[in-house]
Amino acid sequence: MIQLKTISFIKNIQQRTGKWLVLFFVLFIFSGATRHPIYVSVTEIEHNAKENTLEISCKIFTGDLEAVLRKNNKIKIDLLAPTDKKAMEVLVNNYIQQHLKITVNEKPVLLSFVGYEQNEETIQSYFQVDEIKKIKSMEITDNILYEYKSEQISIIHVIVDGKRKSTKLNNPEDRFKYSPL
Repeated sequence: MIQLKTISFIKNIQQRTGKWLVLFFVLFIFSGATRHPIYVSVTEIEHNAKENTLEISCKIFTGDLEAVLRKNNKIKIDLLAPTDKKAMEVLVNNYIQQHLKITVNEKPVLLSFVGYEQNEETIQSYFQVDEIKKIKSMEITDNILYEYKSEQISIIHVIVDGKRKSTKLNNPEDRFKYSPL
């Protein structure tokens, strides 16, 4: 559907302005000049009361995450087609663990890495915390990619008992205190 709209849009421009402008427009789109102008990560933390777990996902633009991992590790990074998937998983896990800290009921919790996958232009990594029966309070420290761009924003969604609370943290702000009340 989107491809049809894009083709129709380009044909419409071509009819109105001529081939040279269309060529310029297409080159502009694919030149990287339209790279995402916003630097954001999205972390979702959901309490699964039935399983007594926290299920956590972090969504980060692929290029941004690869750039940070490349800078920090001084090696070739390819999260989309890695020659060694396990090595990339270790790097993603270590990076997120360093930049995402969660305290539940005033006790720090250990994030267990489940894996990561490509989701359109992002990498979505997954973590789990076991033995979380009830949540009275939660504190999240999230400074993912803060060292990469000063404009970085962290969006955090916390879902407990089916109720969502969300916040936006602007770099350097990195803490969110959640209470179910």
